[in-house]
Formats: sequence, structure tokens, C-alpha cells
Amino acid sequence: MYQRHFFIALAVSFIGLAITGLFHPAWNVLWVVWLGVAALGIYDLRCHHSVLSNYPVIGHLRYLMEFVRPELRQYFFESDSSGRPFNREQRELINHRAAGGSDAMPFGTLRDIDAAGYDYSMHSLAPKNVDSAFGRVVVGGAQCTKPYNSSIFNISGMSFGALSGNAILAMNKGARAGGFAHDTGEGAISPYHERHGGDLIWQLGTGYFGCRTKEGRFDPDLFKEKACSDQVRMIEVKLSQGAKPSHGGLLPGAKVNDEIAETRRIEAGQDCESPASHPEFSTPGGLLEFVARLRELSGGKPTGFKLCIGQRSEFLSICKAMLDTGILPDFITVDGAEGGTGAAPTEFSDSLGLYINEALPFVHQALTGCGLRDQIRVIASGKVALGYDMVVKHALGADICHAARPFMFAVGCIQSRRCHTNQCPTGVATQDPRRSRALDVEDKSKRVTRYHEATVASFFNMVGAMGLSSPKELTPAMVQHRTQFAPARPWSDIIGPCPAPGQLLDDSERPEAWSACWSAASADRF
Repeated sequence: MYQRHFFIALAVSFIGLAITGLFHPAWNVLWVVWLGVAALGIYDLRCHHSVLSNYPVIGHLRYLMEFVRPELRQYFFESDSSGRPFNREQRELINHRAAGGSDAMPFGTLRDIDAAGYDYSMHSLAPKNVDSAFGRVVVGGAQCTKPYNSSIFNISGMSFGALSGNAILAMNKGARAGGFAHDTGEGAISPYHERHGGDLIWQLGTGYFGCRTKEGRFDPDLFKEKACSDQVRMIEVKLSQGAKPSHGGLLPGAKVNDEIAETRRIEAGQDCESPASHPEFSTPGGLLEFVARLRELSGGKPTGFKLCIGQRSEFLSICKAMLDTGILPDFITVDGAEGGTGAAPTEFSDSLGLYINEALPFVHQALTGCGLRDQIRVIASGKVALGYDMVVKHALGADICHAARPFMFAVGCIQSRRCHTNQCPTGVATQDPRRSRALDVEDKSKRVTRYHEATVASFFNMVGAMGLSSPKELTPAMVQHRTQFAPARPWSDIIGPCPAPGQLLDDSERPEAWSACWSAASADRF
């Protein structure tokens, strides 16, 4: 019916223009507008969009409103606490700290403390001061000859290619000034990582970018050449990440410019694919042998791996392989299913992987039950943004915390969620030089340093307010978690008791809750 109305409106408007005598050249613009609307309407009638076909011209309003919907929701309709993945309250607090401003708030909490998912801890009437020395953690076990004195809070893996060169420069310069480490992500060590000399954690993904052969296999000579740089302090093998576990990656050829191609050692203009699994190994024992090989090639630097926990028996398979081979990683980075990425299949991000607050205590308990926990550092890398996030992660078993997106906020990210389009409005997640040059490296690097310093200070202040002298004293029982509109329970009740050191190795002493997974685990297969 609206199609008939469209033609009637065209006819009436044509007659109206003719009757009023608007044939004077000064009014030609009205005829141009009329012809444009007529052409658009006729096109809409012939197109395959049902809305446009039924409602020519005016139907475009639907797509216009859909186009601006994310911005309208974020700026006008979203509450301070309802945004995802990070809400406005979190983003503003990060920005205040990055700017060196006050993080104070008036009138009381805005959070619904009765709601499910709320975490909190009990304070003490005898608060203590936490020594700043606890801000450093030595990474490196008995098999490591060059241990690294790491900050308790570092920048998590983000690749050059996903982020702009200026974003990498700002983060690395801020990391050097603040004395903390910068994970390269799987996109290799770029010139932007090297320019300011900040400590690097070199992450090797399944594509072995920066140290690969033309066939995509690992090149030990190239790796050794770069890994022995004084700037590289740790080596991290990426098995999987929370946002897209057990899924490869694809950098479209349109984004593979000459600079990225040279950094990754791939062909410019060609699609860059990362396989879902490592071609260099396929068993738990093979993983550990690869870790030992990288440690040797790097001159004895701390070497470990990063993963998102999926089937629990597979992590126990790695633990069994550690016991069988005697090869231990120096650290294990645990990512959560809520982790971030530049681009991932929606259903992978939404439906696969274990939440960090469940994965972290599992890894801690598994290593403890195998008698290995004291020799391996555990790093939490799953949506850590504020000081209390660090409290929770340390209570659940972490020694160190890594964060990615909060450091993106520190350099200007506004969570527009256009990372995969190359059209980031702030120049953070793009390879468009016109956009990235808007990011002031000098200013943003200072924001990175200030955010790190303020977050660690907040963490120490909260630990002290709980009556503790050290983060090492935090336990799951000290964090209350509300699972529903009911009295909260400590995390120790939710995750269950931690096995005693070596208890999983004794068939007669092994807790029943661990029996099925332990029996399913094998050092010879995942």
C-alpha cells in the first residue's frame, strides 16, 4: 500500500512544483532534489530489502537509526553500570587514574550490592601498610638461568597489526617509565616495541610470526637472534586465548601492509592466517619439550605458556607430562572466556571457555595437588582493570596480573568496538595512518604509567585495609561472591577445598571431585 502512496506523493509534488511556476533557474535545486528522491524510491522498489521495497525512501530511516544505535545507547541510554564489556564506571575510573586525577566518588556506591555476581571482601579494624617490595615477583624456576623480576601488573598481549604503531609506542614507553612489562601479542616484535626499550614478553602464537619459515614453521635461528635481545625478558607460547579458544586467526590481506609483512615475515597484501593449533607439537609432552627448547634458545630466559581452560582433563594431562618429563614451565598465563580480542567469531566469544574466576583456582589447585605450584608462577589475564580485580585474582591463585583493554583505555580507546573494521575513531586499533597519527605518543605514554601506578597502589591499599601485610596472604575465603539474591558465599565454598601438595598423585588420597578428570588425563595426548 505504501508503494502506491509513494507514487501519489511524487505526482502531487511534481504538480505542485509545476503549478507554482518554479521553472526559474534559481529553483533548479528543488527539481534536482525531486529527481533524486524519485530515483531513490524507484531503486528501493526494485531492491531485495523487504523494508525498502515496501517503504521506499522512508524505509532508509530504519537503517539510519540502526547505524547510530550503538552511539545513542552508549552516550544517552546506557547506565553507568550496564555497559559491556567494560561499563562506564570502570572506564571513567581508568581514565581518571590515567589522567592523574582523583578517583573519589560522592554519595556512596552505585552498584546493586544485592545482585548476583557481586564480589566484596571484609575489612579489618587493624589495617596495615603493604611494603612496595611486594610489587615485584621473580619469574623463573630451577630450569631458568635468567629469572625476571616482574611487576605484579603488566600489559597483556596485543599485537602490532591489531593495534596501531602509535598505540604500541605509547604503551611501551609508558611501561619503561613505570618499570613493568609489555607483552607483544602473537604479531611478533615490531620496531614500535623496540624503539623505547621497555621490557618485552615475546608471545609466540601458532603462526610463529617474526621467527617463521616461508612454510609457516618455526625457525630456531630467527627466534634465537631476537630472543637473546636484552629487551626480551620472558617467552610466552600462546596455546589459546579466552575470546576465541581453539580458533585460528585471520588478518585480511588489505590490512597486511609492507610494515606488518616485514614484522611478521609474511607476504604483503596476502591474507595472514594463524592455524588453530601449533604445528610444532601435538601432545602435552611435545608442548613441554618446545618450552624447554625455547628456553635454551633464548639463553635461559623464563618461558611458559598461555591458555584458556576448556576441558579440565587436558590441563591435567599437561601436569602429568610435567611429572613424567621433569620439564617445567616457568609460568602459566591463564586467560578467561571473557577476555578481549580485535576480532573473533561471536559464538566462540560467547559460548566457549572457562570464566577466569573458575579457571584460575582450578589451575592453582591442580598445580598444588601435583606438588608443582611452588615452582611455577601463575599469571591471571582476564578482565583485570581495577585494584579490587587484582585482589580477587590473587585470592583465587594468581601471582601476577596482566591487562590489555584497560591499557587501551589509557591510550584513548572509547570502546567503540570497531577494532576489526580498521576505522577506530581514536587511532588505537587501526592501521590507517590518518587515524593513528591523532594518538599523541608522549601524552598517552604518561597516562599508561599513571594508570599502572594508581592501580597497583589501589591494590595495596585494599590488601592493607583487609588487615594483611602481603598479597600472598589472600585466600579464596576472603572474597565473598553473591550467586543470587541471597546471602553471599566465600569463593572457598564455591570452588571447593584445595588439594594438599602432592595429594592428586596418591590414588588413596585423591579427592573424589578430581578422580574423573585425573583418570581421563594422559601425558601422551590432549
